[in-house]
Amino acid sequence: MGTTPTGVVEAAFRHYRSQDRDAAFPLYADDFTFTSPQDDHIGKSAFFERCFPTADRFREQRLLHVTATDDELVFVHYEYEPATGGRYRNMEAITVRGGQIREVFFGGRV
Repeated sequence: MGTTPTGVVEAAFRHYRSQDRDAAFPLYADDFTFTSPQDDHIGKSAFFERCFPTADRFREQRLLHVTATDDELVFVHYEYEPATGGRYRNMEAITVRGGQIREVFFGGRV
């Protein structure tokens, strides 16, 4: 696993897809927050309870771009196909500090 911000983010996506919670869990800081239209600033335990176990909802997920904008912020652009069909693209802004993911912003209130 790379310790660069992009390496940490790529590893997190890989572990999500394979549902390797034990490998993913240490990549997220204890004060981690996740924000999306459905989840407003939830913490690490809620993220791993609600969001992490959802990989089976997707037939495919492919990272298109994983781009560091500075020493901490990584933009991820990906394409996915839900099990129900269709194809979609999305972006996330992920803050990585000290080799751990501190925040994922996936849309929602600020």
